[in-house]
Amino acid sequence: MTDPISDMLTRLRNANSALLPQVEIPHSKLKESIAQLLKREGYVSEVAVEDKPKKTIKIKLKYVGRKPVIVGLRRVSKPGLRQYSGAKEIPRVLGGLGTAILSTSEGVMTAVQARKKNVGGEMLCIVW
Repeated sequence: MTDPISDMLTRLRNANSALLPQVEIPHSKLKESIAQLLKREGYVSEVAVEDKPKKTIKIKLKYVGRKPVIVGLRRVSKPGLRQYSGAKEIPRVLGGLGTAILSTSEGVMTAVQARKKNVGGEMLCIVW
């Protein structure tokens, strides 16, 4: 697999469209920090790391009635074309209604947090 973050986003997107209560993803520190950030922003209800024979991240999805909270997920920076953004050029997603997730020198954070700390980085994905 060449892009594990894209795989994570695809698993979330597929589970969301199938109205599944939870999804399991192979563990990595970057994926765990993205999942924790999604929980902090209110897109998912619970994130747990399980030590089975292989470490996995279990994410409980959030729904309002029969509609998923996550309407869309899109990978921005890809292995073939990395997208970097300076602190002043970080885009707003849907006029501030969505969330951009960046990997910065100070860790994985949202675009709002990166603007406050005045750091730029790699644009991993956008969620709305």
